[in-house]
Amino acid sequence: MLVNNAGMASTAPLLNSDVADMSKIISLNVEALTRLTYAVVPAFVKRGSGTIINIGSAVGVAPELLNGVYGGTKAFVLAFSQSLRHELANKGVTIQVVLPGATATDLWNKAGTPVEHLPQEIVMTADDMVNAALAGLDQGEFVTLPALADAGQWQAYEAARRAMMPNLSRSEPAARYGTVRAAA
Repeated sequence: MLVNNAGMASTAPLLNSDVADMSKIISLNVEALTRLTYAVVPAFVKRGSGTIINIGSAVGVAPELLNGVYGGTKAFVLAFSQSLRHELANKGVTIQVVLPGATATDLWNKAGTPVEHLPQEIVMTADDMVNAALAGLDQGEFVTLPALADAGQWQAYEAARRAMMPNLSRSEPAARYGTVRAAA
């Protein structure tokens, strides 16, 4: 089993962020996660079993809630996990991505906003988040959103995303743009 849980964050907006600090966030949240995954996948596939749990964040689907670089890295974690799940289907490797909301960890202090400054009704304990993640894994969830009470909301989001897939690449611009097709 691989649990990709390392991460860095920032709560500072773009105009107040240091680009070198943002590069460090990208390096840890994207590069390290990718390298660790590539290090274990061949062995998991060879033996026909293994589990990868990628800890993302709810800001992976709602990046406007925090720093955009952090949200972007967590969107990568979700997208990478979706691709892994597709690519490794029928190879015995289980993929789970966990998208917690605010969790009571040191991440917040290091990110610039102490967890004590957040509305406490949105902050989950680390133990509760981990218990929900493991329960989601036991239930066979691919995406686990520990705070989301109505799983149907995620299912509707995913259904809408999948419904667009056949229309994301076409030989002509959509009629709604009112453009004329270029001559060949």
